Amino acid sequence: MKAIEARWLGRVAYDEAHALQKELLAKRIAGEIGDTLLLLEHEPVVTIGKGGDVAHVPGGAEALRARGLAFAETGRGGDVTYHGPGQLVAYPIFDLRPDRCDVRRYVGDLARVMVALCNDYGVSAGTIPGDSRYVGVWVDRDAPSAWTPITADDARFPHRRLAKIGAIGVRLSRWCTMHGFAFNVRPNLAHFALIVPCGIREYGVTSLEDLEASAPAVEAVAARAADHFGAIFGAVTRLAT
Repeated sequence: MKAIEARWLGRVAYDEAHALQKELLAKRIAGEIGDTLLLLEHEPVVTIGKGGDVAHVPGGAEALRARGLAFAETGRGGDVTYHGPGQLVAYPIFDLRPDRCDVRRYVGDLARVMVALCNDYGVSAGTIPGDSRYVGVWVDRDAPSAWTPITADDARFPHRRLAKIGAIGVRLSRWCTMHGFAFNVRPNLAHFALIVPCGIREYGVTSLEDLEASAPAVEAVAARAADHFGAIFGAVTRLAT
């Protein structure tokens, strides 16, 4: 059975974590290490993906820095997002070969981990099919404990008060992965108001705390995430701190 070496890093600046990811990715591609999962919180930062729109950072990088937030351009997919204390960030450095070489499946598996985390803490969540802008994990504010699946035929979901609780942005090189997901446990949601998160204006952002669910320390959520990664990716997960 495969093994995943998971590491809880605590709170780490974005640039430091990004440099570590790139170092580990090179080693994973070369076969020098096995599958590795970095679990952490970031210092407050707004990041923009390679296809992101700078218009979704209305005040620009200087306005963010004036509020104590860093700004970073990054090579992941996706648009603009926020990371900060109270949010679990997971960076899998996995080799998907030989039997998981399917980007859509991989992104779906990351979503499954976050859906399982929601379930652990009393929240029912799901995904929105058919539109790449809505990649991530969502809840219905009017029914946070009873998610009703959305179909690709639903017309912009007028009957649902949706909010995103988990964002996904990935990059693959030779079927080895970096970047990953951000899951909102108890972050400062006011910081999301400084941007247009993921380029989506019509729906907001939420967290376990915001939904009045159980919102434990992020380190505790990281331990549960490590377990779910093992179950979903068919591996034994060893968590080190």
